[in-house]
Amino acid sequence: MMNQTLLMEFSLMGFTESQMLLRLHTVVFSLIYLVAMMENLIIILLTVLDQRLHSPMYFFLRHLSFVDLCLISATLPKSILNSITFSDFISFLGCVLQLFCVVLLSGSEIGILTAMSYNRYIAICHPLHYEGVMSKGLCVQLMTISWLNGGVLGILYSSGTFSLNFCGSTKIHQFFCDVPALLKLSCSKEYATINVCVAIGVCYAFSCLVCIVISYVYIFATVLKIPTRQKQSRAFSTCLPHLIVVSAFLLTGAIAYLKPVSDEPSLLDLFVSVFYSVLPPTLNPVIYCLRSKDIKSALGKILSKVKRSGIMER
Repeated sequence: MMNQTLLMEFSLMGFTESQMLLRLHTVVFSLIYLVAMMENLIIILLTVLDQRLHSPMYFFLRHLSFVDLCLISATLPKSILNSITFSDFISFLGCVLQLFCVVLLSGSEIGILTAMSYNRYIAICHPLHYEGVMSKGLCVQLMTISWLNGGVLGILYSSGTFSLNFCGSTKIHQFFCDVPALLKLSCSKEYATINVCVAIGVCYAFSCLVCIVISYVYIFATVLKIPTRQKQSRAFSTCLPHLIVVSAFLLTGAIAYLKPVSDEPSLLDLFVSVFYSVLPPTLNPVIYCLRSKDIKSALGKILSKVKRSGIMER
């Protein structure tokens, strides 16, 4: 059975069968992908090149942008290519790799978002101890743990899913290879391995959520003690976007993995998958950097240098 499975090809569900709408889908997804690539690459370059952006907050933001860049690259290019070629096939090994990357990167992103909430907690609740607590060594450790946790989840989910037998239909009711959609194609009667993997993933996500919630309870309690309304609003405007991003990412991920798999594909399934795999990489740079004066200043500095160099060449 394993040899037969290795030769299998899966077909991914398209958003529509109309060629005109497929072209529209190609254009929209291509624009989203290019925008996400540009946004995240700009953040990575700015936080590497500008010395003022070498603080712990921008260290985590740089890694979040890298994860988002990889996450959207794991799903959208294949969907765009299939729309251009009017094809819907993905090889078995390609599906394994895609599933592994999506789970690895999603797990790493949850860890990074948790580390960012801890960084905000120390910055707001213990500002005098910030430099001592958020040392370079601790930042590297938190980032290493996030990547390792994501890697372990990726291995568990991909090995658990593809240890099952697949028979009958090879039509995946999703625009990329995802665990719930693949389980629907399995003819195995026992799902003990993947159930254990899902339980581990849920425990990991829930523990991260608890850490984030506790951090923000202390943060909001501290912010409410600030005497001036202006400083309160500034603190809330910094923290609320992060909380919204975390909540939306975890909620849509939980819906995708914990809700019963339907017999027929639905627009809700596609919407949820787009929400946690496509929107975060596109919106995170805007949410985190739109109000950042340091990012705006660094970008303006780079653009002015490029402009001056262009004038000198003339």
